Amino acid sequence: MPTPDAKPIALVAPSNPMKATPFAPGKIYGRRFRDAKPINFGRTMSPKNFAVHGVDVSRWQGEIDWPKLRTQGANFAYIKATDGGDHLDPMFRKNWRAAEAAGLRRGAYHFFYWCRTAGEQADWFIRNVPKVPGALPPVIDVEYNGESSCKRRHSPEKIREKMQVFMDKLERHYGQRPVIYTAPDFYKDNLRGHFQNYPFWLRAVAEPPSKVYPGRNWVFWQYSGSGLSHGVEGKIDLNVFRGSAAQWNQWLERTAG
Repeated sequence: MPTPDAKPIALVAPSNPMKATPFAPGKIYGRRFRDAKPINFGRTMSPKNFAVHGVDVSRWQGEIDWPKLRTQGANFAYIKATDGGDHLDPMFRKNWRAAEAAGLRRGAYHFFYWCRTAGEQADWFIRNVPKVPGALPPVIDVEYNGESSCKRRHSPEKIREKMQVFMDKLERHYGQRPVIYTAPDFYKDNLRGHFQNYPFWLRAVAEPPSKVYPGRNWVFWQYSGSGLSHGVEGKIDLNVFRGSAAQWNQWLERTAG
């Protein structure tokens, strides 16, 4: 079946050669994940129709068997690195090294904290996330968090201003335009119609992105928070890249730092 809505995605930055891994360069492993709460997204937008699948992880996945997870269909992984201006995920460094050793293309994400300055948060991320050839573009995770001690709610204009400061600083350092990860409610209140020149990673676990984020182009779709896979205990977030295997490799070349 053709890849749904597949189209080339042009971003920024020159290419760099990939660091050699134990796995064949460019090899795409087919999806073998299961889902504890499967959703019918419709025939044309079923995640299984996409060629390139991946995961995002944090300390909550515990010890991961990365080679096994790789062969289950995790071709890429976004790994939780930092929160705010002083928290480092305790599994970040181990996951960062192990994901690369297993042959995954990996990147790091930062959970943005609205009670710290954007500059402090960018400095903290840069301090903890290596600048290495072959890494995926860094991610800024912007969403509402009802469990946070930070109850501040900025105006949409202030939110976008803080995001821009953070993203500009990361782009200067890594030479890659950051990816914006977000969820439906936060997007609707603050991001709709903005940041048109940035790649988006969209959470949509009940309906496809076209229904939840009408008119928004995207690079990654997080379609499940209840994935099951050999290589990790418990549940894991599942994602797809918007494009074919060939477009995936082209995107990697265009976005290399």
